[in-house]
Amino acid sequence: MTLAPPVDEAAPVIGGQLATFWLDGDLYGVEVAHVQEVLRSQGLTRVPLAPTAVAGLINLRGQVVTAIELRERLGRPPRPEGTDAVVIVVRLHGEAVSLLVDAIADVVDVDPSDFEAPPDTLDGSARELIRGAFKLRGQLLLALDVHKAVSA
Repeated sequence: MTLAPPVDEAAPVIGGQLATFWLDGDLYGVEVAHVQEVLRSQGLTRVPLAPTAVAGLINLRGQVVTAIELRERLGRPPRPEGTDAVVIVVRLHGEAVSLLVDAIADVVDVDPSDFEAPPDTLDGSARELIRGAFKLRGQLLLALDVHKAVSA
């Protein structure tokens, strides 16, 4: 009797379409199925005593949506003064949450056979939030675990 190799439930292989975005010079992607919409910079209402990754609240056509600063969640430096974030609204378990990123990129098709473990150069909070990576024409695409990115 042979035993199957252990499966890492935390980072299942993904494939299909990823909506990609730039953050501090790196390319990230989230599954298109989670993306509700992409918006230009929105007015934020700060939340007193909120965790540092919670940038504030956004009024999205009457719905109050929490805005998560991905630079903070991924341990990156703050966005340069005078540059506006792009808002990616994702829907998880029926709830909308917005992710603040530097710029939106393309929707790309990725093959599950090209899925690799997160790079060894990632450490700390970034490593915990990245499911894996894809190599695209000279560019590394980091697959963000959107569920972990929006949780505390």
